[in-house]
Amino acid sequence: MSRIAYVNGAYVQSREAVVPIEDRGYQFGDGVYEVCEVFRGALIDEERHLGRLNRSLAELRIDAPVKPGALKMILREILARNKVANGYLYLQVTRGVAPRDHVFPQPSVRPSLVVTARQIDPRKGEAAASKGIAVISTPDLRWKRVDIKSIALLPNVLARQEAKEQGAYEAWLIDAEGLVSEGAASNAWIIDESGTIITRQVDHSILRGITRTTLIEIIAAHGLRLEERKFGLDEAFRAREAFITGATTLIMPVVAIDGHKIGGGVPGPVTLKLRHIFHDAAARST
Repeated sequence: MSRIAYVNGAYVQSREAVVPIEDRGYQFGDGVYEVCEVFRGALIDEERHLGRLNRSLAELRIDAPVKPGALKMILREILARNKVANGYLYLQVTRGVAPRDHVFPQPSVRPSLVVTARQIDPRKGEAAASKGIAVISTPDLRWKRVDIKSIALLPNVLARQEAKEQGAYEAWLIDAEGLVSEGAASNAWIIDESGTIITRQVDHSILRGITRTTLIEIIAAHGLRLEERKFGLDEAFRAREAFITGATTLIMPVVAIDGHKIGGGVPGPVTLKLRHIFHDAAARST
């Protein structure tokens, strides 16, 4: 875990890191977050992550807690103090601390900012990718603005717990039309028999994943076919390959969906190639 955390202007030992009990993130889930991969000491797609953070803040009408330059300095200081070379960085912004009331505080209060970082052995991810993961399907119970990266993640937590209890890694969420929206903590992809890569189009029903965005550029650069559209489980069961994307999983092969083997139950060649070349195309910030 992160040994040193940044909490509202101070770098403190994680065991001493606290926020007031009337922080609106704690009481209402009134806040947003970002998770950024750290690879060989560099932040991956930092500008896109910070751009999405700013969009989420704007959608919820939360002010930025610090200026952009100061935030970048904080991120790098947390990486340095925790000596994280490979892993991920987590930052969370809430509306701030105020007496409990559903309406926004008036006058407004200073937003709260917490930043942590965690070291992860990249060999674990590679080992998982070499075997592939299983996913299950479960109804999508989330609110209707999941394009905002909100910290209110209870439906996602329940879906991931259900997946774990069924021996799977991830849950694919099924919307009211019976179609796959995305994973509980990832974007969902399939590759059909023609070799076309398919993922749901961006709207309010999914999060605009940063890894997803970078991968779309990689797909175009390598002349692969892409369709951004909805797909259902029946089409997914017939897929040649399937995978998920996310900052902590990168491009992770899916070899079973609800017990149905995909691609013979082994990671597919296109998925593995895309994973292999991902870091060559992603932006790195030192």
